[in-house]
Amino acid sequence: MTKRSMTRVFRAVAVVGMSAALLAGPAAAQDARTQIGNAMKTMGSENLNSITFWGVAQNGNFGQNNNANHPWPMANASDYTRSIDFTAPASRATWVNYAVPVTGGAAAQTPGQQNITPQQGTWAQQLEIWTTPWGVLRAAAANNATARSQTVGGRRMTVFSFDAPIKSPGGLPYKVNAFINPQGLVERVETWVENPIFGDMLVESEYTNYRDAYGVMYPANIVVKRGGWPTFQAQLLGITANPADIQARVTPPPPPGRAGGAAPGAAPGGAAPGGARGGGAAPAAAPPAPTAMSEKLADGVWRIGQNPGAGAYNALAVEFADHIVLFEPGPANEARGLAIIAETKRVIPNKPIRYGVISHHHADHTGGIAAPAGEGIVIVTPAVNKTYLERALSNPRTLAPDSFSKSKRKAVVEGFTGDKRVFSDATRTFEIHVVKGLPHADGNVIGYLPKEKILVYADMFNLPNPVGSVPNPPVVGTGVFLDNIERLKLDVDRIMSVHSLNPDRMTTVAEIRASLGRK
Repeated sequence: MTKRSMTRVFRAVAVVGMSAALLAGPAAAQDARTQIGNAMKTMGSENLNSITFWGVAQNGNFGQNNNANHPWPMANASDYTRSIDFTAPASRATWVNYAVPVTGGAAAQTPGQQNITPQQGTWAQQLEIWTTPWGVLRAAAANNATARSQTVGGRRMTVFSFDAPIKSPGGLPYKVNAFINPQGLVERVETWVENPIFGDMLVESEYTNYRDAYGVMYPANIVVKRGGWPTFQAQLLGITANPADIQARVTPPPPPGRAGGAAPGAAPGGAAPGGARGGGAAPAAAPPAPTAMSEKLADGVWRIGQNPGAGAYNALAVEFADHIVLFEPGPANEARGLAIIAETKRVIPNKPIRYGVISHHHADHTGGIAAPAGEGIVIVTPAVNKTYLERALSNPRTLAPDSFSKSKRKAVVEGFTGDKRVFSDATRTFEIHVVKGLPHADGNVIGYLPKEKILVYADMFNLPNPVGSVPNPPVVGTGVFLDNIERLKLDVDRIMSVHSLNPDRMTTVAEIRASLGRK
């Protein structure tokens, strides 16, 4: 479905959804349309074409939890306001973040925004409108929703189920379920979106503690979960139904330095990482395809880089007598993972890639995990990450089939215990060490080749300071990195970063020391 035709469908949902819902059949036959109409009456949304709501909120940093078994970290989103025009359909949210930088130091305020226009046609965007308590009933009415009863937590709920009028990349429609509680209020909405790590990922929106604003019901509390943990939470303080200036409220500001025109997606510094009610900015133009560029570091040891225009994620390929070990086999996205595997096979032919060691579980370092999993490569990680990765890789991948789902393989995740995992044969030894004391991520590892004196790492020394400049306060992760090198007594000549440095190069212990002001 094209964006134009999809927009027409959503406009039909907005304009005729209410009237369709009110076409009740005989009173004795409480069919789905009648039940949807009753729910709209209870919600006070029969004549609701637009809405603004406001309060205090939190946005979750999806895929960036400090421990793979803990919820996503949340950042305050103060002065949160969202306006939705169901007839466009369009939405705009604004807020102010207040958070401590990942490098440490004092908390800072940054403005945030999310803009959804009729031209933004992905379900990942549009679900922000159509999974709200008011939007989901309109969408259910216009998309031939079915109704069934289901007991949830000991209470009898009515569930409206329908297919969104958008097809996924795999050609399937997106499913939506709306749960109506015994009081006739929308209590939960669930749908699924494609995700490179979690496959068909459940998005759950929970609405509780309803209040009445001149006949329109609204939830005082909202919780949206993705990947099993909250990515958005809000306490709503009030609403305005059908605001007269709704067009101005949902119109994005012009981009910086240009008068007129709508800024697509979220402005710089705007989108929340969670992608729900405050995040989910429109994706930018697709970057160039990641073309791998290899560099021989030693006999049988290759740095697998990529063309700068496609990003900057590197992998380390280590050759053994009858197999290969890859450090960081699936960063960024599936295309990058596939490019790493292909280039590794080219520079080290006729040997299988048996193991893939991930530096840590964060989304930017496992976003391409489908590629090694589809190749049958054993994913190696500390035990703390094993359950998280197994859960993610066990989900169906029907909305956007990838190399893993097409392979029909079952992912194999080796979660090693202790602080060290060693790969060794007659040719060489490759040591994997767990980094101690790192706030960034539990289960972060470094790789060390004793004979070659090469070390590989991720995220602890990304943007070196100008020569002679020492940050105040020093970067915590860099200090921890150096402390671990010294603790382990590693004899290192060259250090490779998964994230390309600027300028792109190998680094040294001396450079890391200098960045911290240590001698």
